[in-house]
Amino acid sequence: MATVLAVSALCWGSLAQAQTGPIKILVGFPPGGGTDAIARTLADKLKDQLGTPVVVENKAGAGGQIAAQTLKAAPADGTTLFLSHDHTISILPLVVKNPGFDPARDFVAVGGFATFVNALAVSGGTPAKSMNEYVAWVRSQGAGKGTVGVPAPASVPEFLVKVIGQKYKLDLQSAPYRGSAPMIGDMLGNQIAAGTGSIPDFIENHKAGKIRVVAVMGTARQPLLPDVPTFAELGLAGFEDLPYYGLFAPSGTPTATIDKISAALAKVVAMPDVHDRLTAMGLSVGYMTPQQLSTRERAYSQTWSKIIKSSGFVPQ
Repeated sequence: MATVLAVSALCWGSLAQAQTGPIKILVGFPPGGGTDAIARTLADKLKDQLGTPVVVENKAGAGGQIAAQTLKAAPADGTTLFLSHDHTISILPLVVKNPGFDPARDFVAVGGFATFVNALAVSGGTPAKSMNEYVAWVRSQGAGKGTVGVPAPASVPEFLVKVIGQKYKLDLQSAPYRGSAPMIGDMLGNQIAAGTGSIPDFIENHKAGKIRVVAVMGTARQPLLPDVPTFAELGLAGFEDLPYYGLFAPSGTPTATIDKISAALAKVVAMPDVHDRLTAMGLSVGYMTPQQLSTRERAYSQTWSKIIKSSGFVPQ
C-alpha cells in the first residue's frame, strides 16, 4: 500500500511540475488578426487561473497547418496548446491529401469557448453598400469578373466565394492570403474589392466605416450587425452551421491536465470583461466541455465533407 501511495504521489508531483512551466498557445495565423487577438485575450487571464505564464506563439502559414503540425510534435504534458477555429481542425483534413496531422488521432479537445459567423465584406473603395449593389458593381466591371480575398486557400470562405459566384452568375476568383490580417490590409488599401472571413476579422473596420460587411452566415442576423442580412435571406442556403473556436492539446496529454486547463478556460470565459470583449469581436461566447467540443467538431466536419464533395473540389 505504501508503494502504491508513493507512486501516486510521484505521478501527481510530476503533473504539477509540468504545469508550473510556461504554457504556449499556438496560433496558426499572423499577429494582428482576429484569432491572434482572441488568443491574447484568453492567455492574459489563463495565466492567473493556472498560476503560470501563458504566452501566444504565432506559427503562421498554410491555413494553420504549420501550427497543427507543431502541436502534434509537442510534448503531451499540457505546456503546448493550439487555439484554433474550424478551418484547421475540421476543413484542412478534408481538402489536403496529406496535412501532416489527423485531428482524431493526434489531438485531444481541451474546451471550446465560442462560435462565430463568416461574412462577405467590401472595401471602402467599392461603392456597394449591400449584397445586391456589390453584385451589380461586379457586373459593371465587365463580364461579371471579380476577385475576392480569402484568409486561407480551400477554406470555408473560399467555398463561399464559389457559391456566391454560382448563385449570381458571376466569374468570381478567390485570392488566398496567409491569414485575415494581410487580406484586410489589402482591402483597406483598396487593392482588392472584397473579402470573406469571420466577423471578428471585420468588425472593427466595419464599425469605423473603412470596409462594409454586406452578408453573414448563420440562421439569424448578428446583434452587432442588425442591418446586414444572412446569406439564407438572400437565397444562399447551406451556410447555417456555425464554426467554432476551441483549445486543443497533443494526444496523450493526461486527463487530469486537460481537466485542469479546461476548468480554467470555463472560469475565464465566464468573466464579464472577457465575455464582453469577445462578444464585441463578433463571437457568440459560451464554454464547451472537451466532449462537447469534440462532438461539435465531428458534426461540423461531416456537414462540410458533403458540401466540399458536392462542389467538385478535389483534395490537393
